[in-house]
Amino acid sequence: MEQNANISESRSSTADVRIRSLDPLVPPARLVSNFPLTDATTATVVSGREQVEKVLAGKDERLLVVVGPCSIHDLDGAREYASKLVKLSQEVSDRLLVVMRVYFEKPRTTVGWKGLINDPHLDDSFDVGTGLRMARELLIEIANMGLFTATEFLEPITPQYIADTIVLGAIGARTTESPTHRQMASGLSMPVGFKNSTDGSLQAAVDAMQAAKSSHSFLGIDNSGGICVVSTAGNPWGVLMLRGGRAGPNYSPDMLRDARTQLEKAGLTPRVIIDCSHANSGKDHRRQSIVWRDVLKQRVAGDASIVGLMLESNLNPGKQAPNQDRSALAHGVSITDACIGWDETETLLREAYSSLGE
Repeated sequence: MEQNANISESRSSTADVRIRSLDPLVPPARLVSNFPLTDATTATVVSGREQVEKVLAGKDERLLVVVGPCSIHDLDGAREYASKLVKLSQEVSDRLLVVMRVYFEKPRTTVGWKGLINDPHLDDSFDVGTGLRMARELLIEIANMGLFTATEFLEPITPQYIADTIVLGAIGARTTESPTHRQMASGLSMPVGFKNSTDGSLQAAVDAMQAAKSSHSFLGIDNSGGICVVSTAGNPWGVLMLRGGRAGPNYSPDMLRDARTQLEKAGLTPRVIIDCSHANSGKDHRRQSIVWRDVLKQRVAGDASIVGLMLESNLNPGKQAPNQDRSALAHGVSITDACIGWDETETLLREAYSSLGE
């Protein structure tokens, strides 16, 4: 009888049965006011977005290069990487439009570290407030260097805290089919790349680009953190990102021809960015250079639909397991997907610069 009584008592509530806690967050407006953009930083972001839009529109013939760590876990390492990249980007700026990957949210196939915003201390404490502050501070520092940034938006509330600093957004392979993310993208202020599905199919990404071009109304939060209905105007600056799939890579000339055909049938501009990592490299960071050089040859040979390339790159090559003891972590080495190191990154960008000048 006692056991039945406990069962009855546990079922007396129908709300929040599996919720352990509800922890309030600082409203977006307060974080933004604490860490505001200067006029110079705003000008950098606006200029970066305009330049990316011109590349996507075919009005700027430079190659868009999105390069940087798979994920940010160490702010000092990210600053060091950014300082190297901004110098290189200035040297190659007449042929390459360089944007740094600054990814804070990591979608997981099952479980794992979810990124700096969700778990900045690497200890499953999920101090999201601190993660958002760290992310915003870093993005402003990088913009103050004059460097453009790209990030993947995973949680639909995150953009309210950091989107004003971002030049290129991304919707990942696991979320490109999500109506929530398509609606979110329709209201983002920057161009957005949509990755093909993990199975390699392009249809979900093409559908997402069409959906994001349209206006939507959906539930969200305003800058004060209040629940509201968000109504968007639609985002015309979508671009297909090819990252391969379970069947293998999807950057061959035949596959790019199929991608252009699908985009044109959907009434979309046939422009693509090739992700040299993930399934296109067989998840082997040492093969990113193979993809890079193959796609670059296609671009030089006249395939104008290839507007960009993406590399997962860090200060040092490889990857390591996450560890809450940061002193035990190797400097500048990824704790998510394996990355190429800085030396190889610089070599590949300079190769591209030379090739595009021939």
